[in-house]
Amino acid sequence: MDNIILSLILVTPLIGALLIALLPDRRTLSAGVALVFALLTFAFTLHLPAHFDNAKLGFQFVQDIPWIASPNIHYHVGVDGLSLWLIVLTGLLAPIGVLASWNTIKDRPKVFYSLFLVQQTAMLGVFVSLDLMLYYGFWELSLLPMAILIAMYGRTLSENGGPNASLRFFLYTFIPSAPLLVAILWLYAKTHSFDFVALQDAISNGTFPAGALLWASLAFLIAFAVKVPVLGLHGWLPDVFQEAPIAGAMVVAGKLGLYSLIRFHVGLFPQQAVKAAPWMIALGAIGVIYGALQALVQKDFWKLLAYGTISSLSFCTLGIYGATLSGLDGAVYQTLNEGIIGAALFVLLGVLYDRASTSQISQYGGFATRTPMLATIFVIASLAMIGLPMLNGFIGEFLVLSSTFTGTSQAWAITATVGVILSAAYMLTLVQRVFYGQQSNLAIAHAPRDLDLREKFILYPLVTLMLIMGVFPNLFLTGIESGLRQTSGGLAYRAVSLCARPGATCGVQATFPVRGGQQ
Repeated sequence: MDNIILSLILVTPLIGALLIALLPDRRTLSAGVALVFALLTFAFTLHLPAHFDNAKLGFQFVQDIPWIASPNIHYHVGVDGLSLWLIVLTGLLAPIGVLASWNTIKDRPKVFYSLFLVQQTAMLGVFVSLDLMLYYGFWELSLLPMAILIAMYGRTLSENGGPNASLRFFLYTFIPSAPLLVAILWLYAKTHSFDFVALQDAISNGTFPAGALLWASLAFLIAFAVKVPVLGLHGWLPDVFQEAPIAGAMVVAGKLGLYSLIRFHVGLFPQQAVKAAPWMIALGAIGVIYGALQALVQKDFWKLLAYGTISSLSFCTLGIYGATLSGLDGAVYQTLNEGIIGAALFVLLGVLYDRASTSQISQYGGFATRTPMLATIFVIASLAMIGLPMLNGFIGEFLVLSSTFTGTSQAWAITATVGVILSAAYMLTLVQRVFYGQQSNLAIAHAPRDLDLREKFILYPLVTLMLIMGVFPNLFLTGIESGLRQTSGGLAYRAVSLCARPGATCGVQATFPVRGGQQ
């Protein structure tokens, strides 16, 4: 089973998509088939943590099959601690996305669910690919289904919505992929290999000229930073959050870009990451503040969530380029948190939108009287996003901020900490304005119903995960840390050791040692 599990994970959603395409275009039938294959995929992903050896170095569950002789492309897949829980998270979000779309996707359901399952395969492929050309194929494949889903199934027809939001998303994410492809082909021309480990060794051994390598690393960095998105490259996100169907919106930001930054930017180009680190740390810290301030003034709750996500993901950027082990741990943990908390908030806001047919915060008020369970879960998810101790959001933020304060820059750590305070302001304000106070005319006129069984089935597991990850973080951090040591070539561990010595100067320039021991 270990030898074929990754192929099973990749092919199962594709089989489901093909079967849905061949069946009659009926809503319940298409959704039911999609749910079966999504649950089956999730079950396969659970095989990975059940059989993953945290003490073992290198990639596990590896398949390396020659695919194309010239150029030398392999079907080479594998998993380490960095990708392990991201794969499980993607598998979990698939059935949640299907269930969240059950009553909302009424037109052309088989197109929607087919594309959604193809999207799952593309995302999973990004996390398991160890051949750069295979990785690039999955990376590009992840763009098309999402762009089509936004264009065909957007929530509104506002001036910034529908095809415009879809086109903006596609152009923002597709254009930087062109220089990424050029950089990958240049690496291949020098080594005749797309293999991640072989390229990592070749770069560390000085095979490439430093000037050209800097440009190649920049192509990787920009492509991934757009996908996160990093501050300044985030223009596509607010409109996409406002328009995308729930199932698409919960997976569109964060995971692919942040994983790729760690694996293929920091992992392949450690020296070049040194030069980018001060800028990325600054963008991360400022992004925390910028996203929170923008969220504070939003009148539409979809856009509030978009800017809140930018603020939350900026913590991840800060942790990655601070280059301490605890910071990298926190960045990956925060990526998982964003997936879980973001999914819950999207479902909850989708329930509100379904009940009241508006996303204008000013129209709400007093909903807790009529929807007490909805209000309770919304409060828990909001507190997790704020970073309340005992919930998962606290762990990621604490690891990033503490490592930034002690190992990178106290000034940037303090700046990002202000963002935590602001996140409490905008999330608690949202809770108060939607659920408490005097009942609005909307609450009285629509008499909104509380969560139904399907919605509870979606939300209860997510809330449970928020608690488990907040109380037992080592269940996840042990595997994550082993993968980070492997991917970074030991850079984070050595950075922490350097900072721990009496009289040592801790800073960005003291981190990111090159594989092989050079610094």
